Order: sequence, then structure tokens, then C-alpha cells
Amino acid sequence: MGNEASSRPIDFEVPPEVLEGRDIRSLAKYIKSDECKNIFVMLGAGVSTSAGIPDFRSPETGLYANLQRLNLPYPEAVFEINFFRENPVPFYTLARELFPGKYRPTPTHSFVKVLHNRKLLRMCFTQNIDTLERLAGVPDSAIVEAHGSFANQHCIECGSSYDGGKLKDEILQGEIAYCYECGGLVKPDIVFFGESLPPRFHNTIGLLRTADLLIVMGTSLTVHPFASLTQLVPEGCPRVLVNMDQAGDIGTRADDVLLLGKTDEVARELCEALGEDWVEELDAMWKETEKYAGKPAETDEQAAEAKKDTRATERDELAQAKMLHDEVDKLTQEVERALQIGHVEPRAISR
Repeated sequence: MGNEASSRPIDFEVPPEVLEGRDIRSLAKYIKSDECKNIFVMLGAGVSTSAGIPDFRSPETGLYANLQRLNLPYPEAVFEINFFRENPVPFYTLARELFPGKYRPTPTHSFVKVLHNRKLLRMCFTQNIDTLERLAGVPDSAIVEAHGSFANQHCIECGSSYDGGKLKDEILQGEIAYCYECGGLVKPDIVFFGESLPPRFHNTIGLLRTADLLIVMGTSLTVHPFASLTQLVPEGCPRVLVNMDQAGDIGTRADDVLLLGKTDEVARELCEALGEDWVEELDAMWKETEKYAGKPAETDEQAAEAKKDTRATERDELAQAKMLHDEVDKLTQEVERALQIGHVEPRAISR
């Protein structure tokens, strides 16, 4: 697809052609220049892990590594359409854990919102199904959910739409949803293995040829055709990878930049390089997502302290109960003595 890049890594001793350097300050300077007007963003599961949502492939902590309890023939079966037809229970079980509303957008999502606010974001392509981009305030018109999402739902047989509120209730209650029209199984519009990507994906990828900058965040770039999008931007377009590890073909072009690290941290560092107003706006956008924040998980220390407090409370309650029992017992004895003092045995009446 598109411009095929050489698989040979760039010689980093050779200076870039568009950027002044391959560092975060040079990138910030380019973003603030008149040459950078259309920024495209690609998001993967790594941008949502700090929200508490597991990615798919991380050893031990990834989604696939934690699916054994669902008794699947193999982990990927949970997202296979034919397996879903035979047994929808594993997917509905997983959907209950992943359903939107339980998780707060991350600072990375808020960074994308800042790009939109400043009229720099042309389009955000996301692999994620969690809809956190929407919750962060990025409008639907600027989002392409390449693998679908929980935003809409249809019957897999006749294609009829289904009420989103009803589906949410059924998923959270552990029930299976069936079509009003034909009785077929209903699922969110998440792309399963064996299904085509949404038409919107195919209709918008041509826009990448207008890119002035591509920022790729939190993805291993192993799933196609999403991974191939990096090759569709013009040859002279700087491409930036923000990820824990090098991924895909980024690092093979003269103006490729590798910013390896956690996406939230790098996004903030980039805003700091862009200026104080960017940092303030990032913080403001992040604060607006507080309404989606659930109760934070307890640390081991907090849990231990809570148990200690609970034990102390139980001891206090037992002590108070004992004191009350003693008081009642004492009062009862006093009442009995009073009754005995005032009690007179009846005598026979003399005739």
C-alpha cells in the first residue's frame, strides 16, 4: 500500500531533511511552524493501558494472556465471528469488563483533544474499541475507529440496529442480546476476525497523502492494514513513533523520530517543549475527563490500612455492645430487686 519505505534503518548521523533534528524540541518547533497544518494521529492499545484497560499482547498482563478462564480453544477465538455464532458467552463476558464508562481517558487522549482544539488534528485513526477518544472530547468527525467500537451495535445476521442502552444493560447483567427482527445475535460494531473493516476506514485513508506530520502512539504496528497507514503519508512527511519499543517501518525515513517511553509522559514532554500554554491546555482537557474517573484502586498499603481500621472499628463496636449489655443487665437486676422489695405475698382472708 502507498509509498513503500526501505526496511533499512536510517543512518542517524545523516541530518533530517524537514526537521532540524530528531529530538522532541525540533519536533515542537516544527509543529509550531507554518509548514505543519495537517497532523494525523494513529493510536494503539498502549495509549489506554494507563486507564486500566489491558492491551492485547503484553506477556502475563495482556488481554490474550488473561482469557484462559473463558475456556477458549485459543485466545483469538473470542474475536472470531464464527466462534461468536456458536458461543457468544466468552465475548459477552469480556465485553462486560471492557464496556465504556468504566474507564477515564488518559492524558494521551487529552493531548489529541488539544491538537483538535488548535485546529491541527486532521484525523485520528485508532485501533482501540474503548471510545476513550470520544470521551476525551475529540469529535466523531475527527475519529476513524479502524476496528470498530462499542458506539453502535447491529444484528450479525440481518444487520438491524439495536438499542444501545438495552445492549449495555444486557452486557452488564451477563445476558445475551438477540435481534428484535430476526432473533439473530447482536454484537457491538467491533470488527472481528473474518469481518471487513468499516467503510469509513477505507474512505478516509486517502487523506493521509495530505499529512504534514504523522504521530503514531502506543502500537506495535503488527496488525494490517492499520499498520500500513504509516506508508501512506508523503515521503517528506515527518513520522513520529511514541511507544515503549521501536515498531513497524518508522525509523527508516530521514525525518522519522523515535520517542520511546510511556505515551502519557512523552505527550506531556512534547507539550512542555511546545510552551506553557500547551501544558495548561493539556491539564485543562485532562481535568474535564474527571467525570469519567471511577474509584481508584487501593494500593496494598491502603488495603492493609483499611483492614486495620476495620478491625479497630469492630473492636470498638464490640466494646460498646458489651458496655450496653452490662448496663442493661445492671438495670434489669435493679428492677428485679425493686419488684422483690415491693412484692407482698397474698394472705388468706379471715372469716
